[in-house]
Amino acid sequence: MKINKINNYYSVSEQITVDDIQKIKDNGFKTIICNRPDNESTDQPKHSEIMEVAKSLDVNFYFIPIIPGQFTKENIEDFKKIESDNQNQPMFAFCRTGTRSCMLWALTHMNDIPKEEILETCHKAGYDLSQLFS
Repeated sequence: MKINKINNYYSVSEQITVDDIQKIKDNGFKTIICNRPDNESTDQPKHSEIMEVAKSLDVNFYFIPIIPGQFTKENIEDFKKIESDNQNQPMFAFCRTGTRSCMLWALTHMNDIPKEEILETCHKAGYDLSQLFS
C-alpha cells in the first residue's frame, strides 16, 4: 500500500487489505473511506470486513462506492459531509488505484479551489485528472 498525500487532511491509495488498517491508523488517520464497490474484482475484501477491523481499532469508516466514471451528486454530498464531520482530522480513502478517491476530492472542491491548483495537487500525488476539465 502506497499512501498518496493530497493535502494535510486527505490521502488516498489503491485497494487495501484488513492487514493495512493498523498501518493506516499508525500513520495518524482517524477515518477510512472506501470508494470501491464490493465485488468489483474477485481478489478484493468486502467493505464490511475492512469496516469491522477499522471500528475495532477505533477508526471511523465510511462507504461511498463509486462505479468508475459514474460520480453522482450524492457521492459528492456524502464526501462533503464526511469532510465537515472530520474537519482537521486526517482522512484516508481508497479504491482500486486511488484515482476515484482523488477525483472525489477534486470534484468536491471544484467550486472553491482553482482548477490549476486541483490539477497540480493531484499530479503531485500521482494522479492526472486533466480529463475533468477538458
